[in-house]
Amino acid sequence: MPDYPPLQLRVPEPTSRPGDEPDFSAFHFPVAGSVSKPPIEVNFSDIIDHAMTTIRVLNRDGEAVGPWADTLTDAVLLKGLRSMMTTRAFDERMMALQRQGKTSFYMKCTGEEAIAVGHQMALRQGDMNFPTYRQQGLLIAQDYPLEKMVDQILSNTRDPLKGRQLPVLYSVKDAGFFTVSGNLGTQYIQAVGWAMASAIKGDTRIASAWIGDGATASNDFHAALVNASVYRPPVILNIVNNQWAISSFSGFAGAGRRTTFAERAHGYSIAALRVDGNDFPAVYAVSQWAAERARRGYGPTLIEWVTYRVAPHSTADDPSRYRPKEESRAWPMGDPILRLKNHLIQRGIWSDKQHLDLENELIQHMREVAKSAEQHGVMGAGTHTCNMFEDVYEKMPPHLVEQHSECEELNNA
Repeated sequence: MPDYPPLQLRVPEPTSRPGDEPDFSAFHFPVAGSVSKPPIEVNFSDIIDHAMTTIRVLNRDGEAVGPWADTLTDAVLLKGLRSMMTTRAFDERMMALQRQGKTSFYMKCTGEEAIAVGHQMALRQGDMNFPTYRQQGLLIAQDYPLEKMVDQILSNTRDPLKGRQLPVLYSVKDAGFFTVSGNLGTQYIQAVGWAMASAIKGDTRIASAWIGDGATASNDFHAALVNASVYRPPVILNIVNNQWAISSFSGFAGAGRRTTFAERAHGYSIAALRVDGNDFPAVYAVSQWAAERARRGYGPTLIEWVTYRVAPHSTADDPSRYRPKEESRAWPMGDPILRLKNHLIQRGIWSDKQHLDLENELIQHMREVAKSAEQHGVMGAGTHTCNMFEDVYEKMPPHLVEQHSECEELNNA
């Protein structure tokens, strides 16, 4: 019998830990504008390389270059910048409310604003997003009332969900925003099912599924891809690769120097693209392409958005315990808001003064919105136990009617 050395288990390790210098040397991004734009009817096997590169539009000089820049207008870019800046101002004010003890929990999307905002602007009214908890930009890009979002976070008397969801787990059917679930991965298979139903009914609406890099290791992710491959429904499968799933880096979900998350689609015969998620023009253009592909009946598209989670995972997290403090500043793709700002200045339709004025305007507006919402209660002050009986049954069973009455009596005593 031959002698074998002891077996060893491979445990993935990030390139740097607290105290180390940030190391992004493994990332290699192509020159902006160098990746081709295929026709929407293209077969997945003809764009295999698009899952292994990165689509970029903005170059180092702030210019929009290449075939993916052909759909950009001044109006789209200015709207995108304002929505991204609003999202960041919203995040900062909500984080402040949590630190002041006015809400229990919050999750920021700092550094990821371009993905949700750019994607939503490429969709149509009636399309349905199945988001995770870092896509507040999907609502803000539609000019959804910020007051309603703050009411839900504070769980006050105006909370549209009546205190039944954790803060940031919004649900807005009319805005195409499916209820956020804390059980990550469930949205993916639900989005595929919704898209299948749309096709069965002969509708023209499409679905957009969202998942983070860590949750791609879940069973639901692969179940969604199986069904999307077999039935080819009108769905966009988004993976937000922000490098960190709570305290676990993306390597634990299977990312590596030789493979990308986008490549996973190839085993299911699904077209896949990998995109610079901090490049708003690229996000908007690729989202438009994938939405048109779905709406024209050419099936699903999987998109990996490469970005970086600048903020803590949530207000309960301290990222300095598992990654270098300087890592977010070292991210090679930069800040999506500053990159779009520089492009608009280069385009001649924006200025540093306009940017500063808008920033101050949005900060002040968020203060006023938050102050107004606080007048209706904070930390669940607008809800009570008896709410749990409401909006559950169309006709409440007799035993629950009795319990509800007892609850109301106790509440009013």
